[in-house]
Amino acid sequence: MRTSYLVIAMALGAAACAPAEAPEPEAAEAPAVETTPEIVETETAYLTAPLVTEIYTADPSGHVWEDGRIYIYPSHDIDAGIPDDDLGSQYAMEDYIVLSMDEPGGEVTIHETALHVDDVPWAVEDMWAPDAAEKDGMYYLYFPAKDADGVFHIGAAVSDSPTGPFTAEPEPIEGSFSMDPTVFEDEDGAYYMYFGGIWGGQLQRWETGEYDASPDLNTDLQYDDPTTGEDDASFDDRPAHAPRIAKLADDMISFAEAPKEVLIVDENGDPIMMKDHDRRFFEAAWVNKIGETYYFSYSTGDTHKIVYATGDNPYGPFTWQGVVLEPVEGWTNHHSIFEFEGQHYLAYHDVELSGRNHLRNVKLVPLEITEDGEIVMLDPFVE
Repeated sequence: MRTSYLVIAMALGAAACAPAEAPEPEAAEAPAVETTPEIVETETAYLTAPLVTEIYTADPSGHVWEDGRIYIYPSHDIDAGIPDDDLGSQYAMEDYIVLSMDEPGGEVTIHETALHVDDVPWAVEDMWAPDAAEKDGMYYLYFPAKDADGVFHIGAAVSDSPTGPFTAEPEPIEGSFSMDPTVFEDEDGAYYMYFGGIWGGQLQRWETGEYDASPDLNTDLQYDDPTTGEDDASFDDRPAHAPRIAKLADDMISFAEAPKEVLIVDENGDPIMMKDHDRRFFEAAWVNKIGETYYFSYSTGDTHKIVYATGDNPYGPFTWQGVVLEPVEGWTNHHSIFEFEGQHYLAYHDVELSGRNHLRNVKLVPLEITEDGEIVMLDPFVE
């Protein structure tokens, strides 16, 4: 393992350094873990600095386990030389590497590889955003990957260490599909998995209960004006694609029930519609319980925001409330929210180190929640 001595800028006077292009790897080869992105000065002022600069990281799932240490389970970005597209083909990640620290702003340890696609019997490629859970001293890593048919499912892997290595189950979780799993432990000891993501995440392909490979379902833009790509009231609209929830079985590696849709509604109780790109679910579900309220936060995708909705039980419905994080530098916006010593933190990513959509870096910043339960919106830049 290695340790990064980069201190997080946790206040608005955070450092403003960042980058140009990262070094190009040889064709068709992923850069080694030791590859250090080149960092150059820029006039852009960021709210906070990358947690680590030795590797590219994204999609951070933050947890504080019983040892009191912060663990971040991110994606590990590599440059596979694939052009950007709406299906996310450029995000060709192969493995997971856990980050940990004693406290925000402390030294960050980059651990050894926790799980590689070559060690997952059913998986072929695209180890996208993971999450983790702990139960009875065992740690569970949940991850999406594509099988030999190019279809996303969600796998589980187990370890007696929070940093791995993890041993993958031989098959994906039965009944799972799409991507971006997150696992929430409720106060009664029940664990729930939320998952799903549209466009390259394939959620829109499962609306009938079976996978539909039609090229017409690459995105959810078929309800916009096809000549302009803009929303148009003259075109049909419908409720947005819904993320899914399933209670986990006691073994933590299977579902105890068939996945159900998670309904996100507006202030009138009506479903958020597909054309409502500023509020509709795209990917990156995350759930917290703060007080007696369940917070369901997620990314709006092509409008690049992290937003949140609230409900009174894990299954929803969740009523849309507002924006958590405004658009970052880079196309994707993916986050987690966790509590450390009474303070909530937002983990997220941008492309400060590379300036390229598929080579991202994880960041961490305090998150303010008012006495009324409102999340105070963050701007990832400093004027």
